[in-house]
Amino acid sequence: MNDSLPVLNAAEVRVLSSLVEKQITTPDYYPLSLNALTNACNQLTNRDPVVAYDESTVVRAVDGLREKRLATLFAGAESRVAKYKHTLTDTVLLTPAEVALLCILMLRGPQTTGELRTRAERLFRFDTLAEVEETLSALAAREPQPFVLRLPRQPGMKEPRHCHLLSGPVESPATEEPAAACGAVAPAVRADDERIGKLEQELGAIRHELAQLQQQFAEFRKQFE
Repeated sequence: MNDSLPVLNAAEVRVLSSLVEKQITTPDYYPLSLNALTNACNQLTNRDPVVAYDESTVVRAVDGLREKRLATLFAGAESRVAKYKHTLTDTVLLTPAEVALLCILMLRGPQTTGELRTRAERLFRFDTLAEVEETLSALAAREPQPFVLRLPRQPGMKEPRHCHLLSGPVESPATEEPAAACGAVAPAVRADDERIGKLEQELGAIRHELAQLQQQFAEFRKQFE
């Protein structure tokens, strides 16, 4: 087992956490088919943010996780449909309590200790808030890679929140909203955003040039009418 994990993009985080969740909450239907995994990613409950991934997005995320040894393709003798399962706990040593908190943080973003205790109930029962704090501290103190960070308390909030670090270091947590600070901060995600923005600018320029050409052509035709 390794003590660290590679940086994950937003889709990989959602796919991995959905696999972890379903293994615990619906073991009879696990591993998951592509359709079931897509539905799990796109759930309207217990998700923040809510997404609308198509199957190609999920497949790309699964392929990324497989390359990082965090997911695998399962082909059972009784199933003709390819199914997927996570290998998170094969890659890193985690207690059931740590798995539960990490999963909830990946599924729902930054949360307070009280929110984590309540929302993790489906995955693991914490009897006290102190147990949650102890588990968070263990995740934050991992070497060489902390998995969790305690964010500075935001103005107007009574309690600080915690976020996962599987998408890379948090940027300026003291000045950003928690959800933004712990969102898609992986370099790969930022690169995708920049690439898409550049393509949109180029497309806008092409559309502008096309509109000008259409106008010029219309004026040219009028000379022969």
